[in-house]
Amino acid sequence: MNNKQLDALLRKGEPVMQTVDSGLYFRIARSKPSWVVKYSLGGKRSQIALPKAYPQCSISEAKQLALEIRSNVKVGIDPKAQRKREQQVAIRTVNDLFTDWCENDLNKRLKHPQIPKRLYRKEMKSHIGELAIKDVNPRDVRDIIQRILVSGRPTTANQTLMYAKQLFRHAVKLNLITYNPAQAFTQTDAGGVQEGRARALTFEEIGATFEVFRKHNDIFTRENYLACCLLLTLGVRKGELISAKWEQFDITNRLWHMLEENKTRVAITIPLPEITIKWLEELHTRACGSEYVFPARRASKRRAYISDDTLNHALAKIFGKKVDSKKQPYPNYLEEAGIEHFTIHDFRRTCRSLLARLGVQGHVAERCLNHKVKGVEGIYNRHDYLDERREALELLAKTLKPLIHAPSKKFK
Repeated sequence: MNNKQLDALLRKGEPVMQTVDSGLYFRIARSKPSWVVKYSLGGKRSQIALPKAYPQCSISEAKQLALEIRSNVKVGIDPKAQRKREQQVAIRTVNDLFTDWCENDLNKRLKHPQIPKRLYRKEMKSHIGELAIKDVNPRDVRDIIQRILVSGRPTTANQTLMYAKQLFRHAVKLNLITYNPAQAFTQTDAGGVQEGRARALTFEEIGATFEVFRKHNDIFTRENYLACCLLLTLGVRKGELISAKWEQFDITNRLWHMLEENKTRVAITIPLPEITIKWLEELHTRACGSEYVFPARRASKRRAYISDDTLNHALAKIFGKKVDSKKQPYPNYLEEAGIEHFTIHDFRRTCRSLLARLGVQGHVAERCLNHKVKGVEGIYNRHDYLDERREALELLAKTLKPLIHAPSKKFK
């Protein structure tokens, strides 16, 4: 076969399968030409089309490609399987690796994959994201960890190291690298072994803290204030509160039907003390029609409710910490009021401690915080203690009311 003969077949446009060389055929199907290589592998006959057709792929080029395919078949290489591998999404940079890790592991395995995603975006991406995976070395990992430590965030350093290990372990699994550049590092190299927090605020500290919040409402907004009131009074987790939708609340019967999308993955009904209804009614007005109790305060493609960092940053500002690289930090107003440092999550521990102080039985207090009951009791005791929890939270709310309740007119 030569070019003139192939051109003549093309002009006719009729279906044809013409032998050109050993195992190589020129085919016209549906008026479209293609090169086809036929072969036998494992006693089964098969065929594969070359990536380019005539005339983009000349006769001599087609013969060379067909020869390579037949040579591979002789040593047991299936050209179709090889082509599928070549068509796989290329994973070259660390950003490519992270995308593949998210799609094939994080999004399937974790309930809250946004945590490692946020840490990668904020702590790792700008330093190693564009590097080829094979070019990342332990010194790069150490530099990332040390930058975080210099900023005074040991917990974040530990978390970043943990997810860096998992990220590059994914690369080892895919045979993209032979060793994990983060594997040799331990907590000692990052934030150190951290003891569980034990911080809980006393009644006196609660009163002083919320007084500071009210005094500096230009920094600590009314929405943030009410969020802290609810966290302290109900003992729920921050993520459960900020992601809540209005459809979950039965204001008439004073109930919050929390869905199973929480840490314990079990739906629970939370009784709402009387004082919280006023807070929720105000939040509903401030939400301006949003389906969320705490809608996002700026346009976001990621989600329609406030960031996980919103309350943390607001509290950090009152503690005089620098959270905005473009602005100077405020004075440490809480320290000036004699308040030792605490975190938003410490409100939950404070709630549990205050329930114990008020004489609430342990099993009821644990259910108030939606803790899983361990052991045999957790399997067989399915009672929800709704009435007991309502009584306990109402007692706590009445005790806290003089310390934290403030009408909205005192806020901007």
